Amino acid sequence: MRFDRIRSALCASLIASTALISAPSFAADNAYDGLWNVTIVTKTGSCEPTARYPLTVTEGRITAPGADVNGKVGREGTVRVSIGPAFANGQLSGNTGSGKWNGASGGVPCSGRWEASRQ
Repeated sequence: MRFDRIRSALCASLIASTALISAPSFAADNAYDGLWNVTIVTKTGSCEPTARYPLTVTEGRITAPGADVNGKVGREGTVRVSIGPAFANGQLSGNTGSGKWNGASGGVPCSGRWEASRQ
């Protein structure tokens, strides 16, 4: 399903995200580097009700196995990420984080929240 790929990438992005008015600073040796487990919960739309994904943050860059993810985590824990037409933002603090996401399944808009915990 096309949404599954978007969801996987979104998850990677979700890991640490928050939209900022000004761009966050991104740098090597990011305090949020490591393996994160992200849970996505759909609040509106017909997307899967919940999904869980592992994401990796390395030098502030977010990656996920088999997903085309474009996202970063700032030094302050801010995250902005996109996966195709899907977008997520939020905030990491210590070993946890949360935020919002928007995407679509079969052309029908979906949105919700995400939560992350570091392994």
